[in-house]
Amino acid sequence: MIHPLSLSEAAALAARLQKELGRVIIGQQQVISEILTAFLAGGHVLLRGVPGLAKTLLIKTIAQAVHLKFSRIQFTPDLMPSDILGTEVIEEDRATGARAIRFIPGPLFANIILADEINRTPPKTQSALLEAMQEYQVTVGGVRHQLDRPLFVLATQNPIEQEGTYPLPEAQLDRFMLNVVMGYPTEAEERAILAQTTTTAEPLVTPIATGEEIERARMLVRDIPAADNIIDYATRLVRASRPQDDALDFVKQWVRWGAGPRAGQSLLLAGKARAVLQGRPAVSLDDIRAVAPPVLRHRLLVNFQAEAEGVDTEIIVKRLIEAV
Repeated sequence: MIHPLSLSEAAALAARLQKELGRVIIGQQQVISEILTAFLAGGHVLLRGVPGLAKTLLIKTIAQAVHLKFSRIQFTPDLMPSDILGTEVIEEDRATGARAIRFIPGPLFANIILADEINRTPPKTQSALLEAMQEYQVTVGGVRHQLDRPLFVLATQNPIEQEGTYPLPEAQLDRFMLNVVMGYPTEAEERAILAQTTTTAEPLVTPIATGEEIERARMLVRDIPAADNIIDYATRLVRASRPQDDALDFVKQWVRWGAGPRAGQSLLLAGKARAVLQGRPAVSLDDIRAVAPPVLRHRLLVNFQAEAEGVDTEIIVKRLIEAV
């Protein structure tokens, strides 16, 4: 029987992961922290940023730092669901002539999956990830195939290029625990990037964690207690995002659809994981406030008035945290 890691063991594991990532990724400490938060919480991440910010490199480095199977899927307009899930083929036994159907697993049968530029493929193919991300299984030809755990899907998206892209459906967005935004590095960080990446030297990443350790850390995250006031706060924060009759004025004015119950679950789990990353035995209100932007920014749908006034979900989430 697998038992959870102790708090000190989980905090040490997270520190080792951050150190290994720091060998390759310069700066972006908040991005790394948020991705590790989702990793330990058992969620998935949508990573948004302009080209050239090392989004793909960051995800590949995480895969190198753990003893897990890694798979990269380059999403393109002509990608089909079978290219991701796998396909059934008919095989003939040359000795007997008997034919049998055999399932050949696709790249989704891995532990860490990089869905690169996920918005470049049509919704039909995007939806092939839905069952896997939520239920850890895929169904092909009426047969269910279980996926190995841990399963961690990291999808990248370029927010500025719209030609040849397809917006992610709301149901797909809701499957991602966190929507992490990767910004430009500071001047000092950018200078260090140029100096480090234009030589023949390549930083080596050492695998420092196993799949079992990650699963045990995830068990610990769920065991972290959340006081009643923490649960009440997460509930009120999510419910305040919905344009109901008793909603806040700016929510009624700008929000078309608010966050659902899965957002509240993500708030609590991500808050617990953040506490574990920092070696604390209980989740705090500051943890919930810290994870609220990446949890909520992709779960709110603004209306036409908000778009006309230049109001996006970042502004609304910030106002929600201040008001609730």
